[in-house]
Amino acid sequence: MKCPYCGFEESKVVDSRSTEDNLAIRRRRECLSCSKRYTTYEKIEDIPMLVIKKDLSREYFDKSKIINGLIKACQKRPVSRKQIEEISNEIEKSLSNQMLTEVKSDDIGEMIMERLKKIDEVSYVRFASVYRQFKDINTFMEEITRLMTNKNS
Repeated sequence: MKCPYCGFEESKVVDSRSTEDNLAIRRRRECLSCSKRYTTYEKIEDIPMLVIKKDLSREYFDKSKIINGLIKACQKRPVSRKQIEEISNEIEKSLSNQMLTEVKSDDIGEMIMERLKKIDEVSYVRFASVYRQFKDINTFMEEITRLMTNKNS
């Protein structure tokens, strides 16, 4: 950290405390050359994650889109709002832990379906029908058959 007064690169920390919002650490430093004091702030770098959509356009990751999709799929089903929140939080945490700057919307959709299948199969099929864009009754039946085969295995 360069001293703002003399440009010397060595300093010592005199005092350190959290900011009021607990999102940064305020450090009081003293330059080892000119002995003047100055304040620095240290905070976690927030790197936004981009979602690569099917048409290859990109947009910022938005957890509320996951929640809204789940609410639609789980409408009139025995899936609580808490379960929906847990799924969206798990996915957000998983993506964040992978330190990804970009993620395909397909990967997010698969993560949602993987979790939804364990909670409610009807909601899973509803979500899959929109997500995978079932074109006719045959593709719908194939998905149900695959679900039944995996359940019996």
